[in-house]
Amino acid sequence: MSVTQYPAVRVVRDKTIRIKVIDDCGLACTFCHNEGTPVTADNKGRTLLPFVSGPGKTGRVSIYSETNGVNFLSAKMAPDMAFRRAVKTVAKAFDASEVHLTGGEPTLHTEVPSLVSALTGMGLSVGMTSNGERGRQVMPECSAAGLNRVNVSVFGTTADELQAVQSERFKSAGLADTKIRSAEQTIRAAVANGVKVSVNIVVPGPAHVDRVVNLVESHGQFADVRMLTSIQDGPQSIAAIAEVLARVGAEPVLRTFTAGTSDERTLYRALGSRAVYVKRLLPVRLPDTCASCSFNNDTDCQEGYYGVRLYLTEQGEYMVGVCIQRMDLCVPVAELSKSGIVEEVQAFKDAEVRRLTRQYGAAA
Repeated sequence: MSVTQYPAVRVVRDKTIRIKVIDDCGLACTFCHNEGTPVTADNKGRTLLPFVSGPGKTGRVSIYSETNGVNFLSAKMAPDMAFRRAVKTVAKAFDASEVHLTGGEPTLHTEVPSLVSALTGMGLSVGMTSNGERGRQVMPECSAAGLNRVNVSVFGTTADELQAVQSERFKSAGLADTKIRSAEQTIRAAVANGVKVSVNIVVPGPAHVDRVVNLVESHGQFADVRMLTSIQDGPQSIAAIAEVLARVGAEPVLRTFTAGTSDERTLYRALGSRAVYVKRLLPVRLPDTCASCSFNNDTDCQEGYYGVRLYLTEQGEYMVGVCIQRMDLCVPVAELSKSGIVEEVQAFKDAEVRRLTRQYGAAA
């Protein structure tokens, strides 16, 4: 069976909110969008806009922050009443039943188990994207608090492989080895504590094919493996993923569209029975908000409409964003009901469920 054939299709309605709980991160990935916000540590005290996109003293980058109109720095969230109110307001407005903790690196947040507990206490399913820096230490408590899933971003099986996608600060092989071990320990700790695990791999281009094949072979026995296209590298990234699929003998099983976002992913079985997913970003646009955007073309709009994100500014204000390339579209949670965004997004989701169901099959 060809890897371009899809024997089954599923359409699901988006019910997820991404929450940027912290900006700190101990890696320095060259392709990082940092959820659209500048690297806070590199822009502290800066009064002139635009913010520096990096790399600064941390070695980190935020690839859109000089061009996306962002006018705030991201602060660390706390599991307090303001956090609960903001999440409750946004979740209710967008009919969300799941939240996904992002950063930065969520495991560096000293109160991440309490954040998980606060969210599950509100009846929400909680996931997390992590590079695994402190996953071994926090995963037992996060599991006890109700963490459902962790997506561990793994960038290499060797120091050389990790350094290939890092800035100059990772010229130390010892440091790279430490980061690789931390990710591996996070995966094992999550599995041991009953948390579902997916291993996320961004595939920039052909030079990374061997690295990704190694990751599928080494991590596929413990967890699902998900290959993500690189926003910056486009066609090169797609071609490299196709080569990986061929190398591991992947056979397609299920194609899933998340109606109301640009997220489309396909499940493959590879190397026998291992689960390998390919996540692609489709050219999805909000009908009103995106219509007049200067990025609204096949070249400049790199993520499409991916969903709702929640931020906390250094001034203590919770903000809702709908695009990491247009952070000027962010609105305060307190003004969400008057912004028109909720009505547009909800109507768009409904329309996408109908369109995709007609085109591909029944919704789940």
